[in-house]
Amino acid sequence: MPPRTAPGCFLTFEGIDGCGKTTQVDLFAEYLTRLRLPFLVTREPGGTELGERIRKVVLSGQSVGMDPRTELLLLFASRAQNVAQTIRPALARGRVVLCDRFTDASLAYQGYGRGLELDFIRRLHRIACQGLQPNLTLVIDIDPSTSVRRARRRNVDASQDEGRFERETRAFYERVRRGYRALARREPRRVKFIPGEDTPENIHQAVLEHARPLLAAPLRRRRR
Repeated sequence: MPPRTAPGCFLTFEGIDGCGKTTQVDLFAEYLTRLRLPFLVTREPGGTELGERIRKVVLSGQSVGMDPRTELLLLFASRAQNVAQTIRPALARGRVVLCDRFTDASLAYQGYGRGLELDFIRRLHRIACQGLQPNLTLVIDIDPSTSVRRARRRNVDASQDEGRFERETRAFYERVRRGYRALARREPRRVKFIPGEDTPENIHQAVLEHARPLLAAPLRRRRR
């Protein structure tokens, strides 16, 4: 299996839709800018020209009736391109990479939420992502009713057609939330839960508590 992330540092942000993870990605990017650390921000699905086209298909409210396996394979097609074209090259240059969702999202949404086999998803990950794993995954945890309400309002405000998942039931999002908790129990050193019912700044401070130890090596390299 290839090295996890050396010499760069790979952080992913997770949570159910509307939890505030994208805000936390932006705040962390501002923090890295103040530290003068080179970084890259990407997202899934998306992150590349091809991935952004796939994103429109997967998230569009017009993509009704999509089979869960089709959904999963499209997400991994986007992810494979993002890893090969964007994430691995940035890590090889020593950058800190911030990704808004990664394979944990597929395990939570398509695995726990849709009921697809977790081992199958993990095999796809090994193939599509070349064994790449985040150094740290930060899950912003929030009640599904609050989260989905936020997500729906966000899509209306932004005039985006990315609302297919927001049409899911509360029961679906409860399964996804339980999935993220199961992932944290499975890999407690990598996956960290952060309560999302707080101000963005307080959540950001909680993110920094977990992330600062990983930035020690990049900071030492910058000071040389």
